[in-house]
Amino acid sequence: MRELAEQIEHHNYQYYTLDQPTISDKEYDALYDKLVELERQAGYALEDSPTQRVGGDILKGFEPHRHRARLWSLDKAQDREALLAWNARVLKGINDFNSKNPDAVPLPEPSYVIELKFDGLTLNLTYEGGKLVQAATRGSGVVGEGILAQVKTIKSIPLTIPFTGGRIEVQGEGIMFLSVLEAYNKTAVDPLKNARNAAAGALRNQNPRITAERRLSAFIYNVGYAENVAFATHQDMQRFLQDNRFKVNPYSTYWNTIEEVTAELERIEAMRGELDYLIDGAVVKLTDMRTREVLGYTDKFPRWAVAYKFEAEETTTILESVSWEVGRTGKITPVARVEAVELAGVSVQNCTLNNIGDIERKNLKHALGTRVFIRRSNDVIPEILGKADDEPGAEIVYPDACPSCGTALELRGAHLFCPNKLGCKPQTIGRITHFSSRDAMDIETFSVMTAEQLFDECGVHDPADLYDLTYDNLIGLERFGDKKARNLLEAIEKSKDRELAAFLFALGIPNTGKATTKMLADHFGSLEAVRSAAIEELVNLPDVGGIVAESIYTYFRDPVAASSIDRMIASGVKAKSDAPPPVRTDSAFSGKTVVLTGTLATMSRDEAAKKLEALGAKVSGSVSKKTDFVIAGENAGSKLTKARDLGITVIEDEDAFKKMLGE
Repeated sequence: MRELAEQIEHHNYQYYTLDQPTISDKEYDALYDKLVELERQAGYALEDSPTQRVGGDILKGFEPHRHRARLWSLDKAQDREALLAWNARVLKGINDFNSKNPDAVPLPEPSYVIELKFDGLTLNLTYEGGKLVQAATRGSGVVGEGILAQVKTIKSIPLTIPFTGGRIEVQGEGIMFLSVLEAYNKTAVDPLKNARNAAAGALRNQNPRITAERRLSAFIYNVGYAENVAFATHQDMQRFLQDNRFKVNPYSTYWNTIEEVTAELERIEAMRGELDYLIDGAVVKLTDMRTREVLGYTDKFPRWAVAYKFEAEETTTILESVSWEVGRTGKITPVARVEAVELAGVSVQNCTLNNIGDIERKNLKHALGTRVFIRRSNDVIPEILGKADDEPGAEIVYPDACPSCGTALELRGAHLFCPNKLGCKPQTIGRITHFSSRDAMDIETFSVMTAEQLFDECGVHDPADLYDLTYDNLIGLERFGDKKARNLLEAIEKSKDRELAAFLFALGIPNTGKATTKMLADHFGSLEAVRSAAIEELVNLPDVGGIVAESIYTYFRDPVAASSIDRMIASGVKAKSDAPPPVRTDSAFSGKTVVLTGTLATMSRDEAAKKLEALGAKVSGSVSKKTDFVIAGENAGSKLTKARDLGITVIEDEDAFKKMLGE
């Protein structure tokens, strides 16, 4: 049983902490089931057995737990000026100590570490002799609530650690990844409103089985109390946490000046929407532990750290109305109008609701006039997350006819569709505009207004109709003079030479994007081969699952789409494959996995990636033990730090990189 428990915990560490699984789910389940069977036969389980992560009993209440060391709050900086004011106090404290203690070893010039400020529930974990013996909430900072049974359900938190030299308390944040929340809500009877409340509610739920269902994770970032171990720097403490199998967030960056810190904070705020978890800011700390000790604490905060708060990305407002918009594929999308509210620096009035399935899952069917949660991330249209209270509101009425052309709608899965492909104006305008866009057929000077004008006055109801246009059709139109008419016809003629990948993207095949259409063009090499491909062949291609394969297959067998393609080919559209040059196998990058990070001075990252791929490299977006090289430009962040921690070859000299490229 001990041997199995150790194997299972090792695989938990590989999967949940390092994100590098070493066995399949089936093999893992076999180990776990074997341990369960042995425990059944023996009539007992080891205290730290993985089977004890999920208790069977509902707890009657939470016992208070007094922390060995106080969990401090952080002073907050809302803007650059407040951050500089904090830094001025730090510098004054260091200078005062050095001037008043001339015989002591002087404190060093300050250096800084930036860590993400997670939006979850603070955890304090106690280990004695290497075993997890208690877990508690922050509470007042002095006394929290014991939630050991709940925390044991988080598989990234180790039940035992290598350090057995004394008692330690470590702090971290219990969180729910956004992708996990999305997956949970797809099947949940009661969808969760947001990731923060989902994590906090799960950890304070007295039934640990409910906690386990939420599939929480935790990032550990601090050692608050430790016996028989000390650290000189923040880096030392981080290494201790990693060596003891705690999940440490891959982002932490080190800087020597406050100007570098402010620039990095701006970069983090800009990319926060790309993360799979919520953050509401970043934490800036001094790296030197002796300096921390000297500067000490106020009544509330450590003087050596500050929380830099970002603009709120989540708030509540009133759902006023819902309208229904028609897209180029015929999909009918609900758009919510909300009471105007400031969110992430902009005034928000419109929010997405995705589809009627989304409305049902989020319990919004009777929500008009009530308060709802909304979230905005990465400069996209905000999303409604759910109701903020249980008050009933007016009903959102689903349409049964297309709001544009009046055609009876069809329900396909959770989406409503208008089947009138040729006669529904918004569909046609959207299709033709997409067809003409830069990444598609790249018809210069084309716009939505042009598409509407050609629909109304020239009968252009299909992309193929563009190739039938003549000078006489255009010259009589409003805002079309001789030059504009000739320029548009020249651009349409030029588009006939676009390569196959761009043509396939221009068609707007449902569930496909630029990456998929490029892959189709590279794999099949001709339009005829793509059109005749069977589902069995499509589903075996990289990143093509059953739904995408079905979409591609069905599209090319649609009589309307087939007729449109045939007409375009007859008009002279070539759609030839632009085959990539042969990949070299004799370069320094051949067969190697390369990660690009930061800003290069002489080329974009896309250009660098193409050059690397031509030399036989695989360009990856994340650093792991399988990475061979990291190319680091200016302002490289967490990827560079992780590469150094893993001992991966880092190329920071751009001239050296260009020589390796053969330039």
